[in-house]
Amino acid sequence: MKILVLHGPNLNLLGTREPGIYGSATLADIDGELEKLAAELGVAIDSFQSNSEGALVDAIQNAMGKVNGIIINPAAYTHTSVAIRDALTAVSLPAVEVHLSNIHTRESFRHTSFTSPVTVGQIIGFGPDSYLLGLRALVGILRRRAQ
Repeated sequence: MKILVLHGPNLNLLGTREPGIYGSATLADIDGELEKLAAELGVAIDSFQSNSEGALVDAIQNAMGKVNGIIINPAAYTHTSVAIRDALTAVSLPAVEVHLSNIHTRESFRHTSFTSPVTVGQIIGFGPDSYLLGLRALVGILRRRAQ
């Protein structure tokens, strides 16, 4: 089983970017924890970060036939990107949307997610654990579907 983990814009700045909101963990820290958990769960992951909407759309499209599911933190594109939403719909892969912060307790423009309606679930507000919970949830879904 293989999972694609997508990190959206500005997540490359984790650890220094607004630590009061996003914490002190770096993207490398999060990817390292995901790798450890993936090994425990017996799955493989590929992680990719981009500040470019098009690169994220390309990564989603290129995942078709190569991975079993997607964990995505679209970051700011959560609230603006019809293109990412459409790509997730087009590939028909189960996806879990994750966010480090609770988007519903932040600015009102962050309360709407264009991508969550086309995912199997959304995990928000648990810092880096959102990714780990997302991986556990997605692997569980994929295993149940395979039975």
